[in-house]
Amino acid sequence: MIGASAGGVEALIVLLGGLPTDLPVSLFVVLHLPPTARSMLPAILGRTTRMQVAAAVDGEPIERGRVYVAPVDNHLMIGDGVVRVVHSARENGHRPAVDPLFRTAAEVYGGRVIGVVLSGTRDCGTAGLLEIKRHGGIAVVQDPEDAVFSEMPQSALDNVPVDHCVPLARLPPLLVDLVRQKAGRAPAKARTPEGMVGENVEAVEGEFTCPECGGNLVRNGDGAMLNFRCKVGHRYSPEGLEDEQASALDAALWIALRTIEDSAALARRMAGRAAERNQANLQAHFEAKLRVAEERAALVRRALLGTNDGNGTGAVPRSKRAWRPPAAE
Repeated sequence: MIGASAGGVEALIVLLGGLPTDLPVSLFVVLHLPPTARSMLPAILGRTTRMQVAAAVDGEPIERGRVYVAPVDNHLMIGDGVVRVVHSARENGHRPAVDPLFRTAAEVYGGRVIGVVLSGTRDCGTAGLLEIKRHGGIAVVQDPEDAVFSEMPQSALDNVPVDHCVPLARLPPLLVDLVRQKAGRAPAKARTPEGMVGENVEAVEGEFTCPECGGNLVRNGDGAMLNFRCKVGHRYSPEGLEDEQASALDAALWIALRTIEDSAALARRMAGRAAERNQANLQAHFEAKLRVAEERAALVRRALLGTNDGNGTGAVPRSKRAWRPPAAE
């Protein structure tokens, strides 16, 4: 199970290109893409490997030696022996998202699953990778220092007891070794390691509303598994919720500014017409409305400028930390 976002195409090319074609596994790939994009990912990856690479089709059987790619604007999930392609609610603003793939694979196949988080922004994949670990699977992360965008692998390292953190060039031989090791022993049963908490440990009606549909959000889990979900099914990590709220606020402020500026333009025009007709009282009325609109517009502009971090990027980079392997169990 492989998840990636920004910078992920290059990482996937290297990863798949370094795997032997006779590796006895099924590979599932989720890459964040805009819903209106035309995905060329299957064709791109197909040129790097002799494995069969194609966009996943709902209900098709899972076969070894194949690479299933999440279609645009659909979640890629795992059923019992079959692929599931579902147009359900976005998670952390993404569809496809990495977490649904990781989560459903862990629920169905438990310790047989290997989850890989590659280059990307934000924290999609962290909760799903923790689910893989919780069910006895293996968590692998690209070294953030080696990734084009470090946020996704760094988030996984910060919140999941990762088994392996290696540069991209070392991922193919590592996965080959892990597959061979798993092939030589019985599949691990689902387990809940100490300190890990699954979903629905605590469900509380939150004070928050869904940024996408406006419904009430319910809080699930704790720690790295903490997420917020509405009745429609939109799901957010705390960071994802914060980002979506900020985006919604930013959009609302721009709409407000445009509306206020339209009001100011109308008041300015009406004041000018009143002046042409020597209607002093009406002119004063519209000039007062113009001053109010201009003051409001200035306030909104300051609010919009205040959402930036000051360096023009709108995002503050995360702090780095050294990776350490988990303690032996």
